[in-house]
Amino acid sequence: MEAIRWQGEFLQLLDQTKLPLVEEYIDCWDPFIVADAIKKLQVRGAPAIGAAAAFGVVLAGLNVHSEDEAELNEHVRNAIELLGKTRPTAVNLFWALKRMGDSFAATAGQGVQRRQQALLNEAQAIFEEDQAMNRRMGEYGLELIPDGAGILTHCNAGALATTGYGTALGVIRAAHEAGKSISVFADETRPLLQGARLTAWELMQDNIPVTLITDSMAAYVMKRGLVDLVIVGADRITANGDVANKIGTYGVALAAKAHGIPFYVAAPVSTFDLSLTSGEQIPIEERDAEEVRSLGGVWTAPKEVQVFNPAFDVTPAELITALITDRGVIRPPFGESIRACFER
Repeated sequence: MEAIRWQGEFLQLLDQTKLPLVEEYIDCWDPFIVADAIKKLQVRGAPAIGAAAAFGVVLAGLNVHSEDEAELNEHVRNAIELLGKTRPTAVNLFWALKRMGDSFAATAGQGVQRRQQALLNEAQAIFEEDQAMNRRMGEYGLELIPDGAGILTHCNAGALATTGYGTALGVIRAAHEAGKSISVFADETRPLLQGARLTAWELMQDNIPVTLITDSMAAYVMKRGLVDLVIVGADRITANGDVANKIGTYGVALAAKAHGIPFYVAAPVSTFDLSLTSGEQIPIEERDAEEVRSLGGVWTAPKEVQVFNPAFDVTPAELITALITDRGVIRPPFGESIRACFER
């Protein structure tokens, strides 16, 4: 289950818009193909977007076949600018692009081939570090999942959304691998059905019991006593602990609060944006109206109806029980505990 593959000279991205019916990879030879795949959600999930963008910068560098560093500088600079405009909410994108830019700047004057190799080394480090962070999150999150737990998750925060293993689904995988008897309720996650198409498929691949529900069923399933905890991923976490995640997450958090159910968020430290004091400052991406008016190419609403289609919402920190990170579990008061985590 590889969302991203580096093939020596080019990048392959699993086209997630075609899952679960077709497993097909996109061959990316330049940053323009990578940027297009990010925009179209062919690759999605904050950590995966960051890693894909990093390799997009590598491709820009490899497309320089002269020994002219000025030409290399222009290609890399243009790629970073192009990729940075693809999606505004997931902070991992900008974190990865900054790492690529800083690494590239540090090799100035060392020659084209050496600088190309430095770009590849940094992208591979981002890729491998994400996998390691996901594994650590799984280990830390184990303590929060009791044996026999019913778990509800929203959207997809698994191997497909990362470079492997997953954030929220990584914690679920870790519990399953530890022998805990768990079952998962997956919200279908309208309008693009990432829960139905991706999360349900991932969990079935690993033989983890999963039941698919529509988004509007979550509160009722909680009321029935079938959910012991909620765990989701994140696209950006601010200094006070507010969390941006796929649209619908806020409603799930409100329902969990009303039913006294713990609500956990799993995310690596690369998802934290300490430059923002609260979720009110997070830019929220709005996507094409046709994503709501149609489904799988079939019109499900009047073609002329007005549509509001924000891709994310913000869950305030007071609704969150704990943040599961690769540095440990962060608990309220989040302002103090997040700061302490990063100071360590």
